[in-house]
Amino acid sequence: MLTGQKRKFAQALMSGSSQAEAARKAGYSEKTARSQGSRLAKDPDIIAFINKQRGTDPYDVPIRDEGTSPPPVVNSTVKAFEDPLEFLKSVMNDVNEEIDTRKDAAKAMLPYLHPKKGEGGKKDARHAAAKVAATVSKFGAMAPPKLVVNNKG
Repeated sequence: MLTGQKRKFAQALMSGSSQAEAARKAGYSEKTARSQGSRLAKDPDIIAFINKQRGTDPYDVPIRDEGTSPPPVVNSTVKAFEDPLEFLKSVMNDVNEEIDTRKDAAKAMLPYLHPKKGEGGKKDARHAAAKVAATVSKFGAMAPPKLVVNNKG
């Protein structure tokens, strides 16, 4: 699972920073940045994230010289969408996308596909259900007496 700190590290690494510098940018301690950078560069989740961003096989481990910079990030799978809801649906259904990103897209779509209940909320719904049950039940409240006016003299 790719945490926020690991994502920051991977993005800094992709921008051309050294491993230690990328670890510092991601928020790791100054004292441990060098060892953290080395450890994180071997993390399978980070390697998969970087390869996915570059458009290569996510599980292919790159062999890189320290003197060369990484290739630029190009995402060739981007489509043009007219409707933001269509875009969110495509992100949510993309099996190649990270699970957290897919969940965020689903959360963003939720209010448009399943609107909330009325302004009343749960209490009002409970009272309405109780009122319906009372009219149907033989033990419900009795109807008030009918008043008849007799004006005959």
